[in-house]
Amino acid sequence: MPALHIRDVDDAVVDALKVRAARNHRSLQGEVRAILEETVRQAQSSSRKRKPRLRIKTVRVGAPVKYSRDVIYEDEGR
Repeated sequence: MPALHIRDVDDAVVDALKVRAARNHRSLQGEVRAILEETVRQAQSSSRKRKPRLRIKTVRVGAPVKYSRDVIYEDEGR
């Protein structure tokens, strides 16, 4: 399995991770692994849930068209 080595992590971050790891009954390495796995899982599920953006193009066609309600709904019996 590949390994990851992260350098220059602030001491306060490491201390906070150690506290979080102890609270979750994990080692520091286990806590960082859990955080990374959860973050990737959330990113993947949110990208699947995203709906494609609807792209609408507005075109001007001269004078505005005005239809009455009667013209629009004239064949209600369909």
